[in-house]
Amino acid sequence: MTSTLQPAVATETEKRPGRWLALAVLVLAVLLVAVDATVLGLATPYISEDLRPTGTQLLWIGDVYSFVIAGLLVSMGSLGDRIGRKRILLGGATAFGAISVLNAYATTPGMMIAARALLGVAGATLMPATLALIRNLFHDPRERSFAVGIWGATASAGTAVGPITGGFLLEHFWWGSVFLINLPVMAVLVLVGIRTLPESRNPDPGPWDLVSVVLSLVGMVSVVYAVKEAATHGLTGVTAAAALLGTAALYGFVRRQLTMPKPLLDMRLFRRRGFGGAVLADLLTVLGMSGLVFFLSQFLQLVQGRRPFEAGLAELPAAVGAVAAGLVAGRAARRYSVRAVVSGGLAAVGVALAALTMISQSTGYPILGAALLVVGIGAGLSFTVTADVILSSVPKDQAGAASAVSETAYELGAALGIALLGSIVMGVYRDFAAPSGTPAAAHESLGAAVEAAKTMPAHPATEMLTAARDSFTHGLHLASGAGAAVLLATAVAAWFLLKNQKLEGAV
Repeated sequence: MTSTLQPAVATETEKRPGRWLALAVLVLAVLLVAVDATVLGLATPYISEDLRPTGTQLLWIGDVYSFVIAGLLVSMGSLGDRIGRKRILLGGATAFGAISVLNAYATTPGMMIAARALLGVAGATLMPATLALIRNLFHDPRERSFAVGIWGATASAGTAVGPITGGFLLEHFWWGSVFLINLPVMAVLVLVGIRTLPESRNPDPGPWDLVSVVLSLVGMVSVVYAVKEAATHGLTGVTAAAALLGTAALYGFVRRQLTMPKPLLDMRLFRRRGFGGAVLADLLTVLGMSGLVFFLSQFLQLVQGRRPFEAGLAELPAAVGAVAAGLVAGRAARRYSVRAVVSGGLAAVGVALAALTMISQSTGYPILGAALLVVGIGAGLSFTVTADVILSSVPKDQAGAASAVSETAYELGAALGIALLGSIVMGVYRDFAAPSGTPAAAHESLGAAVEAAKTMPAHPATEMLTAARDSFTHGLHLASGAGAAVLLATAVAAWFLLKNQKLEGAV
């Protein structure tokens, strides 16, 4: 009699009551980070007008958040495994809300840069903790796949909510309002999370090694900085020194992890083909897509003449496609195969990016919207399944560190993609043929050209803007083509790297 009851008891233990409400709290954190990553781009022109930063300071305002978050993700994921994922999530969320106020009311460029850096520290605690808690909330593989799909769909929805919300706020309020929207979300997350989220941690974690933390931070920040600077200004002595410092620090980090009995990050995880293949696929996918994501908003506003709110709405099909695909990705991977869904999704994104090499100022929205919908569907399928593969490849005790590796791949891929593909766009743009009397600043960015046109006579201004927009669009064509090549190559690589890989619960 006892033996027949044991499976039912185990099942009830695995299916924790309140797990779906707890998931709702976790996706609020994901939504917050995704929105914050997208609103700054819309607010940058207003921040520039108010705070008047130098060109270098403006770059740091845009970049320092990603630098810090990329450098600290692994360390914060590992810290959550040690002190408790609920504790670090709620503490980080509280800090994120408080620092958002500092961002909103920054009065100098230096204050804004410091506030963005602190926001990166808080943000680094959120994403690894949310995914790790999902791993510990949902023991049933099929439920976990669906939960990961909701997690990924929310992140995708946030990339659309950010521009739409930010565009609306910027048309009606001052630029600081785009940061204050974090406060009500944070308040709900913390108040509900205290009651609904379970605590989980590694029962035998070992010490949190500060030397490894410093090596990870210095290595990631230096490498990302070197790539961005080399793409923007070419290889200089400072850039080369940063690259060497970053490489040496990361090498030291890896060596230290291999010799420690309780490492910050277990490097043996990368020997698992599913784990390593999924991480590599994520990195290359974000790299190939980031040029489109970064420059599309500028194309919609500065080339096609849409208002910020309208431009945000125009990007909505990508989020809709990603949400829909994320919710069915796990089921599709079990019915067909992991590699078929991931490779198929990446190939779809590659084809859509290739189609965007033919857009122009006069391209109708149906064509653009259809391409963005395909990008969203392909990315939703791929990212959801690779996240599930990464979580399924590691013990629950290491879920935080493994989730952090996944998020670091996203951040590093975005930094590399914006730097490499962005250099293609800006390299082509700067060489546009301008009429005499065009200010030199017009060659620095399309936004600067639009501003410069306001001070020029009508005919030269029109001629200059036409040349600038054509050059920017041509650069976007080349970046989209390069991104398409990266995505199609990654689709082929994923087909081989994820061979025989299955999600838990697949028959």
